Amino acid sequence: MTLRTLITGLLIAMSTPLMAGIVVTDDRGREVRLDAPAKRIVSLAPHVTESLFEAGAGDRIVATVNHSDYPAAAADIPRIGGYDRVNIERILELDPDLVIGWESGNAQGQLQRLQELGLTLYVSEPRALSTIGESLERFGRLAGTRDSALEAARAYRERLAALRERYADRESIDVFYQIWNEPLMTINGEHLISDVIRGCGGRNVFAELSNIAPRVSTEAVVTRDPAVIVASGMGEERPEWLEDWKRWSEVRAVAENNLYFIPPQYLQRHTPRILTGMERLCEQLVNARG
Repeated sequence: MTLRTLITGLLIAMSTPLMAGIVVTDDRGREVRLDAPAKRIVSLAPHVTESLFEAGAGDRIVATVNHSDYPAAAADIPRIGGYDRVNIERILELDPDLVIGWESGNAQGQLQRLQELGLTLYVSEPRALSTIGESLERFGRLAGTRDSALEAARAYRERLAALRERYADRESIDVFYQIWNEPLMTINGEHLISDVIRGCGGRNVFAELSNIAPRVSTEAVVTRDPAVIVASGMGEERPEWLEDWKRWSEVRAVAENNLYFIPPQYLQRHTPRILTGMERLCEQLVNARG
């Protein structure tokens, strides 16, 4: 081997990591590649916006969707539609180096179109509490805010471990989680909220259904006779439709007055704030057990 060949080989080896750039696997299992940390990010979901701020990358967001209302600084970010229908032309005008979508919330056709147009797309879909910490770390890598993201992930994991240690081994109790009333909707066992229920020692009575957010009938709920009914809603106020269950006095949750409410931003966003919702749910189940 000549000296020139040796030097050339060393230079290639030294340059390879730089050429590789940033490679992160998204929640679809796809590799997402960037030559350099993203400086212009479009967020297509409220939970993505919130998690980017947690990971120290809030100032990289150039546009987001309606209902991205946390933290307060998110209110100043331009909007490009709702999570279920975004303005693709406006996204292109913003010239982002990264778009972060939502697998079960965004229109699949629009996500596919963004890819076809050559935009770098990361798809987010946490299905377990453990993956929220992983998402924070991935966002930190993509945005070049690794230290902030690692700290946020560490704090999240410590709080999650403490909650699981305190509540997960409690006596099992049957739970019906109601997303909405018309149509009557719940969650299956693959949904992130089911992992929250399990972490509190509960059992989702519709865990076996195939759809992640299935419609169910009132009769099906009555037949499964949950000991606890937990309602979501649209905001901070307990929904009036939760009281409709009082007509079904034969259901254990009604007979034992175990009709509870948790504001949706604490359980239906895949962010560290879900642990606030988890803590509330765990205490509600403690009360329900008597």
